[in-house]
Amino acid sequence: MEATKILSSEHRVIEVVIDCMVKMTDKALAESKLDGQSAREAVDFIRTFADQCHHGKEEDILFVEMVAKGMPSDSGPIGVMLSEHVMGRNFVKGMSENIDAAAAGDESAVKAFAENAKGYAALLRAHIKKEDDILYPMAEQTFNEDEQKKMLESFHHVEKDHMGEGTHEKYLKLAKSLAEKFGVPTDQISESFHSCGH
Repeated sequence: MEATKILSSEHRVIEVVIDCMVKMTDKALAESKLDGQSAREAVDFIRTFADQCHHGKEEDILFVEMVAKGMPSDSGPIGVMLSEHVMGRNFVKGMSENIDAAAAGDESAVKAFAENAKGYAALLRAHIKKEDDILYPMAEQTFNEDEQKKMLESFHHVEKDHMGEGTHEKYLKLAKSLAEKFGVPTDQISESFHSCGH
């Protein structure tokens, strides 16, 4: 299996949580109060699964290997992806800082949470599309089978040693429980996901 296919299957899980977050945000705006527990779970998912694990594999492995093959790191597709990762972290910080007040019914905090959540959702949806349609196909043409295999082994190392056994399963379960709560379909994640990191 190609390393990029694993990253792409992780995108499908991230998209489900983004859809949940948007529904959660719309509900909060309508009720002038945020569901604090669901918001904390979504932020935890984004920080641990989407950022540390998924973006970590891109930044520390895939992008590094692509740069070694001659792609620039500070411009072009990789430069754009890296700056968008930073923008995403800022949105998540803004969400996180407003959860407690928004859950207590502070209207300005609900609005601030919503702005950051919607900003993150829009950014990440476009970001994922660029990676799936442009960057990953470029990577697939750049690496031979042995190099892909080496990257997969590095991914496994990230999963097992850096993130810890069972982390992937924990966050897949969290994504599914949020999806159930907010009525978001999860069909696109159930099949493709089990190969991740294993």
